[in-house]
Amino acid sequence: MQTKNIDYKLFFAVVALLIFGLIMISSVSVYGSFRVTSQLVQAWLIDEAYNHFYVLRSISHFVIALLIIGVISKVPYRFFEKYAYHIFSIALILLVAVLFVWWWHQWAQRWIDIPGLPFNVQPSETIKFAIIVFLAAFFKKYSYVIHRFKEWFVPFILIIWVVFLLLAMQPDFWSILIVVPVAFMMYFIAGANIKYMFLMFILWFFLAFWVYTAWDYDRETGRNLNNLWYITQRIDNFLENKQDAIENNRLHYQTEQALIAIWSWWFTGLGFWNSIQKFWYLPEVQWDFIFSVIVEELGFIGALILLNLYMYIFYRGMMISRYSPDAFASYAAAWISCWIFLQACINIGVNLNIVPLTWITLPFVSYGWSSMISISIWLAVLLSISRHIDEDEYHKKWKRKHRFSLRKTFQRFKRT
Repeated sequence: MQTKNIDYKLFFAVVALLIFGLIMISSVSVYGSFRVTSQLVQAWLIDEAYNHFYVLRSISHFVIALLIIGVISKVPYRFFEKYAYHIFSIALILLVAVLFVWWWHQWAQRWIDIPGLPFNVQPSETIKFAIIVFLAAFFKKYSYVIHRFKEWFVPFILIIWVVFLLLAMQPDFWSILIVVPVAFMMYFIAGANIKYMFLMFILWFFLAFWVYTAWDYDRETGRNLNNLWYITQRIDNFLENKQDAIENNRLHYQTEQALIAIWSWWFTGLGFWNSIQKFWYLPEVQWDFIFSVIVEELGFIGALILLNLYMYIFYRGMMISRYSPDAFASYAAAWISCWIFLQACINIGVNLNIVPLTWITLPFVSYGWSSMISISIWLAVLLSISRHIDEDEYHKKWKRKHRFSLRKTFQRFKRT
């Protein structure tokens, strides 16, 4: 059954998050904007430096994100189910192409510069969406053999392994940190055999241990022995006693400055626009460490508002999943909701130094073209699914006998 309207509560929650991010970027990016435009002045590209470079770009990202959400949310979700394998194939081709036609950034081949486009394409963002729709279609189609090892478990592992290898070759292990656990979560929700889940956990543990031990560096001098030394170094620094890491200058600089921003003024905050760390004490703060400056300026209340918005988006997404009309829609809605919430938790965890340093952005808030567009597409598909929910059931109030169970939600789709 298709309803006329999307879930407007979810839509306005996301718009509120986008506006919140835009307002914060207008504050945190002041010094970074001045540095960038000063370099443009030196290159004779503009006449005068200014401090709203990033906020102007963020406004354009905001408008484009709303256009994407408005257009794609009108596309029936069954379109993505029909072309799920094509979408996944295109994403894999981009992951291969980035190994040959790339733009380097910090030892990684992560962007493709396509002539004629005013922006770069980041294939790791495309695979995040592609694997959601692909696995949702795959799980629905082959749900009748989900407990079989050869017919189901082996193909699933091969698919994840191909994605893992292509991301590792860039290298982009931080995207792997999101993609692989969410894929396993998808498998669990779909009704996986517990024995296979345990086997996957063992494989993932040994794979993570191998990644940690394979890339060595000189711990005394910090000299790099290979291009992937930073993975081991960041994990070592994270596991080390924090006081020792600070005294020995082994705590990552951005992490240290983020902690200063959070814990110096964490409850009351300095007030909007009054951050100290944004003046290059915390470099490129508009990307991964924007949460720390949000806390520095707005204090505990600002952080609480932000966290509540993410939890509400997650809640609305799971409600959409609960009352979706078929398995594909239910799987896709649940996984999109989990993905957005997990990415937010990882980013906040990095800022609080309870997760090793990654380059994962804060959804809908951090500055960044590829991430913003990718997450906007996820949300648009979620809103498209919300048009087809059972409206009468969806608007019923919660009752004790109808308590939500994520795994039970999907059991009724096992044979669809």
